[in-house]
Amino acid sequence: MALVPGVVWQAGPVGRALGAGLAAGVFFAAFVLIESASWVAAAAVVVVLTPLHGIRTARRLGRAWPGAGELAPDDRVAVVRATRHGDPVGDARLAPAVLGYAEGLRRVCAEDQLRRWVVAAVGVLSLALAVSDTLTGSAGEAIASWLLLVLCVLDLVWYPRRRALLMERVARAETAARATPGPGPGAGPLDGPRPT
Repeated sequence: MALVPGVVWQAGPVGRALGAGLAAGVFFAAFVLIESASWVAAAAVVVVLTPLHGIRTARRLGRAWPGAGELAPDDRVAVVRATRHGDPVGDARLAPAVLGYAEGLRRVCAEDQLRRWVVAAVGVLSLALAVSDTLTGSAGEAIASWLLLVLCVLDLVWYPRRRALLMERVARAETAARATPGPGPGAGPLDGPRPT
């Protein structure tokens, strides 16, 4: 959820699954293509990984922010963008949705902290694999192994700083949403804070 931009929220659950799944499928298929030079293997990765990752991501997003289904697509995008940038949402009726999305982001980021040990272990193994592939493997295997190591390092070094910056912005957006005056009577189903 922390890496899902506002434009992805424009779509419904099926569209979000397809977008996230296809992005992951193509990304990992590129690794397979580099390593094996096989278009058939790369296509198989896209076909298998796209639905698996897409469904998992869509379900996780839905659990993290259940209120998303109550909003129109443009409202979802406005909430996500304002929250991720740390800006006031600009529409008083969307202030409760900002709080709901921010809560989901905070929960997902806290859960992601647990996987750092897994990424560190994969990083150590990928270093050993990269050295081995460089000495004894093909050029494609070596390139794929070194790219995997770079991704692990980025995940361990760059992503925590990016997540911390995101959470600072989220806190600003929450403060602005709490300070937003209520929309008044008859403004619609998003009046007032939702029960948690």
